[in-house]
Amino acid sequence: MSKNKNPVTQKSGLSTNIILTIVVVVVAVVVIGGVLLFNRGGADNTSSGSSGGGNAVAAEILRKPDSNVLTSAPDRVTVVEFLDYQCPACHTYYSVLTKQVEKDYAGKITFVVRNFPLSMHPLARPAAQAAEAAALQGKFNEMYHALYDNYDAWALAADGQNVSTDEAKARGLFDQYAQQMGLDLDKFHQDMNSPQVNAKIDADVADGNKAGVSGTPTIFINGKQFDQGNIETVEQLNNAFRGELDKELVK
Repeated sequence: MSKNKNPVTQKSGLSTNIILTIVVVVVAVVVIGGVLLFNRGGADNTSSGSSGGGNAVAAEILRKPDSNVLTSAPDRVTVVEFLDYQCPACHTYYSVLTKQVEKDYAGKITFVVRNFPLSMHPLARPAAQAAEAAALQGKFNEMYHALYDNYDAWALAADGQNVSTDEAKARGLFDQYAQQMGLDLDKFHQDMNSPQVNAKIDADVADGNKAGVSGTPTIFINGKQFDQGNIETVEQLNNAFRGELDKELVK
């Protein structure tokens, strides 16, 4: 994943809007396809059911009382995503699927976010620390969106192709996002590096391992891992994912 290209930042004579459109409808397929193959090669990801099949992962593993929640609803459908903020595939999923699902299913589903920073992404943990520090001031949703909406600025190297290793630059941008959302910056800095925040991230990773997570993004719908199966296009991904949500909503 660390060497996935991101054409959003490649130089071109096309306008930014056109480039973004191309990324969404074409490049996302490549990135999604790569993560699908990666995840299918991981532990315990085989199934025949469209939402993961097999036994559901226990709710107490997937969600803790202090887990961050993007949207809340009566406990009919709970979506839990284990993610890495610097993961190119996670950013693509956010861009073409989960950001819009969050809006379209607001009030219908509970959407839980868990941390699973991968060692191949050097800024994934600092980003998770920023998200958790913002959460302690009641601004998790805002920081979650800021990290992904500004992904190219902090997560990618200057070549626009590889993931960045520039932690100082990333932390400076995290500070900007924190200031824009009105956070106490001194507290934000203290919390980012606090034992509490680091323990929270470690606990998320431990739960992800218990749940069989081997790559990111890994998503569970009502305890069962979303089966990415033979999905190859953005349209197929959206149809499959929304189909599972709709099926669970009418149970």
